[in-house]
Amino acid sequence: MSQLNKRYDLARLIFGVFFIVILIISCFWVVQPFILGFSWAAMVVIATWPLLLRVQAITWGRRMPAVIIMTLLLILVFVLPFSLVINSIVDHSSQLVYWVSKPENWHIPTLAWLEDIPIVGERLQRDWQTLTADGGKILVASIQPYAGAATTWFVSQVAHIGRFMLHGTLMVVFSAILYYKGETVANGIRHFALRLAAERGESAVILGAQAIRAVALGVVVTALVQTFLGSIGLAVAGISYTTLFTILMFICCLAQIGPSLILIPAVIWLYWSGENTLGTALLVWSCFVISLDSILRPALIRMGADLPLLLILSGVIGGLLAFGMIGLFLGPVVLAVSYRLITAWIDEVPEPTEPLPDLSSSPDEK
Repeated sequence: MSQLNKRYDLARLIFGVFFIVILIISCFWVVQPFILGFSWAAMVVIATWPLLLRVQAITWGRRMPAVIIMTLLLILVFVLPFSLVINSIVDHSSQLVYWVSKPENWHIPTLAWLEDIPIVGERLQRDWQTLTADGGKILVASIQPYAGAATTWFVSQVAHIGRFMLHGTLMVVFSAILYYKGETVANGIRHFALRLAAERGESAVILGAQAIRAVALGVVVTALVQTFLGSIGLAVAGISYTTLFTILMFICCLAQIGPSLILIPAVIWLYWSGENTLGTALLVWSCFVISLDSILRPALIRMGADLPLLLILSGVIGGLLAFGMIGLFLGPVVLAVSYRLITAWIDEVPEPTEPLPDLSSSPDEK
């Protein structure tokens, strides 16, 4: 009887669980400032690990030069573009807010080229002249409050972006460490997964890595390709501040907004300025670049894992709202990993073969 009580000592069990919970909460409290940065770094390293091995082979099999090269690439691709955009917007924020808040600073063009549009050109030109009568005061007065409020909100959000820069710095530091000790960390994670759930735990780790690489291929690579092609179009068309617009286009592509938010206004500006030939050429090129999103991204995602596009889009938008700019990367990865694990768990049993019962009839009729 005494051995039974000793084995099932309720107080000892409660205090043991309580101590473990306190220990977990304390550890979480200590590492909380580094969680997002480390998570971001882990996803980047998992997605780019094959590239690291190729760079290591080029550098005569030495890990340290490969780690340095990969770290510089991360700074060039992730940290530098956001830093340039943030600094540029913050530096010119006062001028932007002043210009938007003063209607007399706005100039309404005549848009004489509207008459050249077949069939509807004359009507469009007549409606535009009516809308912009008296110097466009009515149009400017109706737009100005919304434009001013939107500009002020956007600048205020960008001005508080320091946390993102901190996590970006931590991401680069942790990525360098994980690149150098990748095999050791991977074996530790596999060992923990085996201890937690045996073979199923190790399978879950592998599925998670596949989902991360699928998101990286589908979201990041597509954004890079669209941004590169879009920047070529902007440069050939002679658009000013091409570098800044290229960085903004990359951010929009990561956010699944697409390059149209940059390319379409550039086309409108060329027509606005009377450059009809360049405007038409950029319009055709923009249609090609925008259409790549529906062709390239599904193919790349399915190279890593078969994931629904709606899942990726929801992850990007939800991650942006939940975690800020870092959510562009964390959101789709979290949903993709969860989706793959749940799907693998469901597929362990066969699908139902019997037809659904007739739910239209009441139980009394049966």
